[in-house]
Amino acid sequence: MKRVLLIALLLVSFQGFSQEEEIEEKNNLQVFTPSVLLNKGQWDIKFFNGLYTQTRQTGDNNSTGVDIPRQTFFTSTLEVFTGVSENKRVNLGVILEYRSNTLGGESTFSVFNFSDSPTSRNGLSTIAPAIKIQPFKNVGNFSVTTALHIPTFSGSDNTGVFLDQSAWALQNRYFYDYTFPSGKWQLFTELNTEYSFGDENSFANKSLLLAPGVFMSYFPTQKATILGFVQHAERVGGNFQQNSSSVGFGGKYQVTKVINLETLYSKIVRGNNFQGLGNTFSIGLRALF
Repeated sequence: MKRVLLIALLLVSFQGFSQEEEIEEKNNLQVFTPSVLLNKGQWDIKFFNGLYTQTRQTGDNNSTGVDIPRQTFFTSTLEVFTGVSENKRVNLGVILEYRSNTLGGESTFSVFNFSDSPTSRNGLSTIAPAIKIQPFKNVGNFSVTTALHIPTFSGSDNTGVFLDQSAWALQNRYFYDYTFPSGKWQLFTELNTEYSFGDENSFANKSLLLAPGVFMSYFPTQKATILGFVQHAERVGGNFQQNSSSVGFGGKYQVTKVINLETLYSKIVRGNNFQGLGNTFSIGLRALF
């Protein structure tokens, strides 16, 4: 009987250690989704770069589009957040956006000249203090990020080469994710809302942007993610209405325990009111410590 009890105890202990190792094996890709907040004193730094280029755009209706001289828009975003609450329900951060845009048929990679000319413009476009909260104590995979985007460049967005909207924007992003029992699949949803105000000359002034998105991720290994997504953007109110829909795919890889690499591709498949029908190529690095 003593031998049987000893063997049973060893088996239970071994199983417990195995479960702990299994939990430890889960990486940041699966655990720290955009829906999950940071522990107090933890830092999340994300450096994300998106290159959008277009040679077609719609007219003022749902047309299939017309050819236009190439336009390219490069956006580099730095997000820094840290946990500030003992209960893991409040994070504070800041978001900075730097843009480089070229018009008039210049090459796709001309944005990396970072020059100002009659057909190009670049500079820091916005800075945004931000707060991220978990509104419901018992729903840890739902969060809301609120940021106030403040333009940092002079002039309105309708003068010279377009850099960014010159109106201020109050942004709320709602995140929710669900991991299926197998642990191999994860559903992630996002609703981005932006109310723009403060510049009567801006195309976006007094308008509301609604942008829902659905992402499905598959984890072939503990260190890799493959994902596909669909997104829609609808601007209503103000003096300018526009909408578009896009589809895309991408992947993420856990390079080290701290660093993640992410790549994405998306294409706008429809739109109206002079909406570009282009492609976006993105790459980002995330440090979580």
